[in-house]
Amino acid sequence: MEVQITGTKLIKPSALTPPHLRILKLSPVDQIQYSIKPAALLYYPADGSAGAEEVERRINRLETSLSETLTSFYPLAGRYIEDGNWIDCNDEGVEYFVAKVKGCRLSEVLSRRDEMIDQLSHLAGGGFTSPVLSIQINMFDCGGLVIGIRVSHHLFDGFSAACFITSWATASRNGGIDDHEVISPTFDLTSFLPANGLRLPMMKPRPPLMGTDNGVTKRIVFDGAKISALRAISHDPSFPRKPSRVEVVTALIWRAHMGVSLAKHGCLRTSLAAHSMDVRTRIVPPLPPSSCGNLVSRATARFVVAENCAGNTEVPELKGLVGLLIGSMTKCKETAVKREDVFPTLLRTRNELHEAVEVMVQKIGRVRDDSAES
Repeated sequence: MEVQITGTKLIKPSALTPPHLRILKLSPVDQIQYSIKPAALLYYPADGSAGAEEVERRINRLETSLSETLTSFYPLAGRYIEDGNWIDCNDEGVEYFVAKVKGCRLSEVLSRRDEMIDQLSHLAGGGFTSPVLSIQINMFDCGGLVIGIRVSHHLFDGFSAACFITSWATASRNGGIDDHEVISPTFDLTSFLPANGLRLPMMKPRPPLMGTDNGVTKRIVFDGAKISALRAISHDPSFPRKPSRVEVVTALIWRAHMGVSLAKHGCLRTSLAAHSMDVRTRIVPPLPPSSCGNLVSRATARFVVAENCAGNTEVPELKGLVGLLIGSMTKCKETAVKREDVFPTLLRTRNELHEAVEVMVQKIGRVRDDSAES
């Protein structure tokens, strides 16, 4: 597969950003995010009825609707100023690439993503650059289309990115911004700073994970019917609710990792599974879903094994792990957060996860040292 960039431009908002919105100060939680631009790929299979002119018209509509959408999501067209931890909303524009993909049909990409996963990164635009948002439009000879999107984690979490993508898709589908369907994002998280001089807890650094330099990325496909069957067999009357699709799939993967660890080390070891949870609706009073920024807490489920693990030689039942996940996620969802406590709460859950991982890494290190000495 060969990805050839045929055009590069900056897409600006269709209307100028007012001067009083020129500077967007990032909230404390936004500031501590890693300097990365996570990628998302949106796949659109070929429409057999679409000729070259129709494909060109769609590409032009994507540009026009993006420009219109940026009027509301104006910080995305600005530049991240690292020294000052703020966004210069200068309307300089979104980094926009147009590319042609040769030697491969989109159907082949979708069917062979495991083999081509390293190459797929070339469909998502550049890495971390000063433009807050980068977009790449990839056109296949078969008429298929892949839209790659990268947005700075300093400004958006996954929920905010989904809000932007939904707004852009609506504008593109309708041929313009519809007042009845328009999403009105807000960028005022700095107004929720702790009151009365409350000090924020210190951010603990993410502990190094052993073996991450040898990491492997794989795609696992789950059949919908089989997931439904898993939900049925993993439910227990004692649970406060039925397990979700995410919970049963997470539990299945978690259990598989436990089996690998047991086979490798001869006993089970303490492990955890964590999910990022949107806190917008948990804030009192709640924030609208269109509140942009980083507003996620961590729901961490723990499977704890005693220090002497000689007797722990059986992988737990799927139902048990599902119960741990439901417990952690339900507790997170049902815990209300006052607005003045938002940032301390988010930092606390993040620190708790980092501390738990650090303890596990230290234990693994001690086990390896003991094995080497013996």
